Amino acid sequence: AAKIAKHAHSNGSTLRESALELGLVTNDQFDQWVRPREMIGPKE
Repeated sequence: AAKIAKHAHSNGSTLRESALELGLVTNDQFDQWVRPREMIGPKE
């Protein structure tokens, strides 16, 4: 995750773009693992 975030930050790209460019995940895997709605608001 840190590698993807650093790559995205230094290249001005999104996390998805960086993850795919680095070949670390597929588009479907990214959708399964990254769920923005679950990252906001209080935890239940």
